[in-house]
This record gives sequence, C-alpha cells and structure tokens, in this order.
Amino acid sequence: MEFIVLIYYFLFSLSLIYALYFGITGLFGFRNYKKMKYAIHKPKYKFGVVIPVRNEEKVIAQLIDSLKKQNYPNELFEIIAVPNNCTDNTEKVAKKAGATILKPDVPVRIKGDALENIFAKLVKQDKHDAYIVFDADNLVHPDFLARMNDALCEGAQVAQGFRDAKNMSDSWVTGSYTIFYFIQNFFYNRARMNYSGSATINGTGFMMKKDVIKDGFHTVTITEDSEFTGQCALRGIQVAFVENAITYDEHPVDFKSSWKQRKRWTSGTLDCLKVYGSKLMKQFFKTGNIACFDMALMYAAPIIMVLSFMLTFILYAFNLFGVQLFDLFSYMYALGLVFFAAGYVLNIIMNIFVIKYNNKSIKSVLSGVFLFTFFLLSWIPINIICLFKRTKEWEAIVHDRNNIDLDKLIR
Repeated sequence: MEFIVLIYYFLFSLSLIYALYFGITGLFGFRNYKKMKYAIHKPKYKFGVVIPVRNEEKVIAQLIDSLKKQNYPNELFEIIAVPNNCTDNTEKVAKKAGATILKPDVPVRIKGDALENIFAKLVKQDKHDAYIVFDADNLVHPDFLARMNDALCEGAQVAQGFRDAKNMSDSWVTGSYTIFYFIQNFFYNRARMNYSGSATINGTGFMMKKDVIKDGFHTVTITEDSEFTGQCALRGIQVAFVENAITYDEHPVDFKSSWKQRKRWTSGTLDCLKVYGSKLMKQFFKTGNIACFDMALMYAAPIIMVLSFMLTFILYAFNLFGVQLFDLFSYMYALGLVFFAAGYVLNIIMNIFVIKYNNKSIKSVLSGVFLFTFFLLSWIPINIICLFKRTKEWEAIVHDRNNIDLDKLIR
C-alpha cells in the first residue's frame, strides 16, 4: 500500500506542477490589457495565400471572395488553391472564384503532405515574400493581410492570427470550440507575447516568411500545425501572435464530428511528443529557450490529463480502504460535489470573461458557456483511446456554411 501511496503523490505532484505552470504563465495574458497591435506600416510584402482543399465546393468561393476584399493592394497577394483528393467540383469552383490552381504532383495523405509539395514549388519562384495558410471553410477579416504585413515589417518571421468563429451559435459544440480558441488566444498566445515567449500555430490563419521554409516544409505527423510550432521552437524562431489579424473558422456542429477531429488532434500531439519531446527538452536545457519547454509540455498534455484522471480512482480506492492522505487535492475531493461544483463555476466565470474580452454576446454561445466543462471532460476518453490506437488518416469534416455575412461577424 505504501508503494501505491508513493505513486499517488508522484502523480499528484506532477499534475499540480503542470497545472501551476500553465496557470501562472497564463496570467501574463492580463498584462498590458489592451489588445496587442503592431505599428501600422505601408503595404510592402508580397503574399502567397495558400488554401489546401479537399471536397470543399460549398465554402471555398466565399473564402476567396473575402480574400479578394482585403484592404491590401491586389498586386501584392496571390490566392492559391491546392486541390487534393477531390471528388467534387472544388477545383472548378475555386478557379471560377478567382484562385490560381496548383495541384500536388505526389500522392497526398494528409494536409502536411500537400503543403510540403506545394511549398517546394513556390519557394523556387520569385513571386512571394511570405505565405499565409487558410482552411477552405474560413472567412477572413478585410485587414488580415495588412496586419500580417505590419508584423513582417516589425521583424516577425512566423505569425499566428486570431482564430474566431463564423458559426459559434450553431450548437453547444460550436460554442465550446469558440470558447476553447478564445482561451487559447488569451491565456496562451497573448500571455506568451507578454513575456517574449512564442505563440502556437493552430491550423489556419498563420504566416511564414519565405526564408523560414526555403529548405522545405517537412512534417510527418497528422497535426502539421503543432509540429511546425515545435520545429520553430527548436530553431529559435518565435511564433508571433497577431491579435488583430482575424480568421473566422467554421467549427464542427455535432459531437460525433468533434470527437473525430479531436482524436486526430490527440493522435498527432502524441506523435509529436514521440518525435520531438526529448529534442525540445534537450534544446531547452542547452539554450534556455522557453518555447521549447512550452511545446514539450503541450505535447505531453494528453498523457498528463489521463494521469490526472487516474488520481480520482486512486483516491476512491484509498477512501474505500480508509487510507489517510495529507494533501489539498484529497481534502477537496473529500468534499465531493462541493469541490466539483466550485470547479464548474470557476470554469463558467473564465468562459464569460474570454467572451466579453472579445466583445461577443454571451447569449450567442450560452449553451457553450455551460457545457464547455463537459466538452473538456470528453477529451479524457479520447486521450485514453489514442494512447492505444492512434488516428493515422485524415477524415473529412463536413463544411457547408456558405451563407454567413462577414460584415455581421466583424461587428
């Protein structure tokens, strides 16, 4: 029994330190409370706007239309659609909408494969200074390119824009996704900019200077965004957070689609931990680059979450056999529903805060506010499953919201 008690205290200490680290660093989001803005610069850089697409005929035209309405000179950006494995009219629709069509000339399994092949071609051309990647279901704020130009003029090499939602009110799932990204934007990306850390790339609305990928964009996992963030950390490249470069993303509406998507995320995260975990920690101890430490911990998140969940069962067994423990968690656990109710209320308060910070209506995501805790808890079985069986193939998430008024989103 003493050995089991030691295991408990080890898991408790590990979970506590992990939570305290992200809790304390997240507080830096409150520093310089006004939204971060780079100085305004004249249009200078030429962008290649890259959109990997697979069966997105219903939404690709609206994205291209929003890009064509950018407050940025038309001659300084090119919209490039990258159809791969399409069985519908995506290519035809994208071309008609005004995009340049550039197809991969190798078999494409996942998004990272398409980006690797296309960037290998683009960097050989003397047409662009930097590249921006969007998903086909996005809409883009008219000032997005101008704000990324500002970041480049201020020295940024890689940057992540603000990920907003275009369908936050569709269901409690879309509301939960919206809150999830608002929390990430404020307590991770914004916080790290406030202490010269590095933001994380989250799939869409990110920018890379041409020099960064002149030797290629090489990723091997199913989460190319998170993997590329880790690669930047290893190379000492800061990922800037451009808070006023806004992308409106279409989130999955139903729980089944969300489950499938998050299984892919967790699988890719665990693969990143396997490939980069030890490299990141070695680089951190060698250089002191906090971004390496952050990414190593981020990759370990699914395992830490499962281990933390195990504490509940260990405590239940200890209570059953009358084992006395002396730590805050076991004391709070003994309070039963009071402890869990307090945690739930604190979560709701945080949800309301990030919604108000981003000037959104609480009413529009009300179900997400109250059910976001369950959205997070549903990650526990996902993480457990992925520890034993990973998702290796990309599976389509249906996107069909093509009737969204961008002007209303901006307001």
